[in-house]
Amino acid sequence: MNYRPSITGSYAADRAKTLRNRHLLSRNRNLLYWYRRLYRHQFRDVSHPQKLTILEIGSGTSPLRRFYSNVLTSDILELDYLDFVFDCHEIDQFSAIADHSLDVITLTNVLHHLARPLAFLERAAVKLKRGGKLIATEPYFSLISTPIFKYLHHEVVDFSIIKPELTNITGPLATANIALPWLIFVRNPHWRDTLRAKYDFDETSFGAFSSISYMATGGISRNLAIPYSLYRLLFQLDLILSRALPQVFASFFTITLTRL
Repeated sequence: MNYRPSITGSYAADRAKTLRNRHLLSRNRNLLYWYRRLYRHQFRDVSHPQKLTILEIGSGTSPLRRFYSNVLTSDILELDYLDFVFDCHEIDQFSAIADHSLDVITLTNVLHHLARPLAFLERAAVKLKRGGKLIATEPYFSLISTPIFKYLHHEVVDFSIIKPELTNITGPLATANIALPWLIFVRNPHWRDTLRAKYDFDETSFGAFSSISYMATGGISRNLAIPYSLYRLLFQLDLILSRALPQVFASFFTITLTRL
């Protein structure tokens, strides 16, 4: 899969949108706090992440490097603040990153944009050290989050797919099915089981994260006027509810795959 501008005009539009979103994110203090807590959750089982070799996939808008300066950033979009620009579907062929050299590969809301997420996950294993982690965070469909994602969010939600892939490819951001990772890791275990030849994971590898606290920040598109101190208190309650009753409250989940 190739998103180059000569093939589709969506590439240029998605690049411009990414730069705009990055600027908007930097102005939303509550959303940055949400990300800070998300990264703490992602690395909860990783010792001293500041000392590890970490590759982030899909770093266009992500603020991860604000909190962990050692992170290697990457995206398919050509952005001058990235360490690497490549199509992650071909990560196993990307010679700039040595095989078996990474401690962690991390993705936040990226898998649901990939045309072949399982193929990417399988190929990414070659870049991880034995025992290295691949950590991904994606939308979770609970009683509360499902109507929000289906009716208030701009990206496609399609539960009816018969293969864990995307069709009708347009651009890096324009192409999406935000239900895809949830279908792989929650709804259809036989899809995720294809990864067991490369990774170790079980029910303890899965963790719900937050309920409506992301939405309460306004997300990228708007900045809701909730005082920062109040938002932090609301976030704590939100986190407790999402972990206690994920099928009712959770809006995101994190899956950690350990390289065999």
